[in-house]
Amino acid sequence: MDKKLHEGHRQRVKTRYLTEGLDTFEDHQVLEMLLFYCIPMRDTNELAHKMIKEFGSLVGLFEANPKDICKRCGVSENTAILVSLIPSLARRYFKGKWGDKPVLNSSSKAGEYAVSLFAGRTYEAFFVICLDAQNRVNYAALVHEGTINEAPVYPRLIVETALRHQANSVILAHNHPGGSLQPSQADIEVTKRITAALEAISIGVVDHIIVAGERYVSFAEKGLINV
Repeated sequence: MDKKLHEGHRQRVKTRYLTEGLDTFEDHQVLEMLLFYCIPMRDTNELAHKMIKEFGSLVGLFEANPKDICKRCGVSENTAILVSLIPSLARRYFKGKWGDKPVLNSSSKAGEYAVSLFAGRTYEAFFVICLDAQNRVNYAALVHEGTINEAPVYPRLIVETALRHQANSVILAHNHPGGSLQPSQADIEVTKRITAALEAISIGVVDHIIVAGERYVSFAEKGLINV
């Protein structure tokens, strides 16, 4: 009887998704359905509530370390891996949508592309987006992953990265996981140092994008960089 009850509920949830999509689902319902595919015989609704509560939000859960998910939620490694895959899958999806060599010939395109690079990242990171002479992306290189508060950036490493990927110019991009889009004085100073180092080998810095969630700010648009 319980098995039939579970099967009936799960089918109703799946049918609702096929009919309405996820937009009408609450966070715990999204997680509940995801858990269907790694937990065959259990009330995943109750578990979904517990897991989200444990990590504060669905986003917090998705961004958690799989080992922490196992330990704190009492779930299997398979379940923890499936849940923690979501941010990486999102980045892979966005990368595929942009194609192999997207053209970033405006600050808005650069900003949107940068947002896709940081999807699901809770820690500060720094990318150098290497462009060819037509402003097409040769390669987006992750040059540093730091703590949530600090990402030291080394101009020499960025010069080496730009040369390795045959950049005609570059766009710098880093994120502020805390949510602020305001460029700090340190952000401005490091941009100047990197720009000077790259100019010495005739590679221009066309923009520096700061990302916070789905929002971004462009140094070029703010007049903080000479294009």
